Amino acid sequence: MMVGPAVVALGGGHGLSASLSALRHLTDRLTAVVTVADDGGSSGRLRRELGVLPPGDLRMALSALCDDSEWGRLWRDVLQHRFASAGALHDHALGNLLIVTLWDLLGDTVSGLDWVGRLLGARGRVLPMAAVPLDIEATVRGVDPADPGALANVRGQVAVAVTPGAVVSVRLVPEAPPACQEAIEAVRTADWVVLGPGSWFTSVLPHLLVPQLSAALHDTQARVCVTLNLSPQKGETDGFSPEAHLDVLAAHAPDLSIDAVLADPSAVEDPGALADVASLLGARLVMRQVSLGDGTARHDPLRLAAAYRDVFAGVVGDV
Repeated sequence: MMVGPAVVALGGGHGLSASLSALRHLTDRLTAVVTVADDGGSSGRLRRELGVLPPGDLRMALSALCDDSEWGRLWRDVLQHRFASAGALHDHALGNLLIVTLWDLLGDTVSGLDWVGRLLGARGRVLPMAAVPLDIEATVRGVDPADPGALANVRGQVAVAVTPGAVVSVRLVPEAPPACQEAIEAVRTADWVVLGPGSWFTSVLPHLLVPQLSAALHDTQARVCVTLNLSPQKGETDGFSPEAHLDVLAAHAPDLSIDAVLADPSAVEDPGALADVASLLGARLVMRQVSLGDGTARHDPLRLAAAYRDVFAGVVGDV
């Protein structure tokens, strides 16, 4: 049986799926804490119609924890299947409907997610970061081309992700949402917390803005690894260097203790500058190829798993 550290991975969407797909090769003691601010697509429709947490990022996290057996691959595909029709079901993901059905039957968000995990044979647990649906609100510079220096507020995860301006900061609505208590406990008892990769302002930073979860992240004895993206995200982080990502993280959580920063050499123009910024945050820089290497900004699960293994073992430098 696999033995590994207790790891909590924070994020949402494709970025969190990438880290979970890697981490499941290293440990069974794995918990995903997922942002719940999505307001687009199938998730947004279910959120507005039923008043539930948006299930899409939770679904993607569960899918990433499926193993590579025939059972795991089939249920991963079932969860991710989207309907194509001319009616109300168009573009709904089956997994979203399954999750919301269990929430309706059980009346408990965490129990519903645990039941889906049992069905899938998921290697780990998936939890929401907050107990209520959230909105992302951002301060953005340059939304109006006629006044590029002016600041404006942009609300909604989808709107922030595709904003034509430069995101300066983000906040949550409501400002102090109740955290998922199981997520707080997971963070407090973890050996490692992995933050990123993912949409920096809409999937990564929001975890630091939920007061109870932020307190747990600041108080935990767990070590923290920040995983940087393979490329800036169009709209949300256009023109951001890896150092800028760390600067923004520090601005939103100046007292957060960081132990390691993981980056792919292909995404770093100035390793020395990045190492300096990481050092200012108290972290060591670990450079590893974690991309597929096919020209796309996609992670290779096995390469990323090997990189996390080195991070957890305290290995530094390039290999």
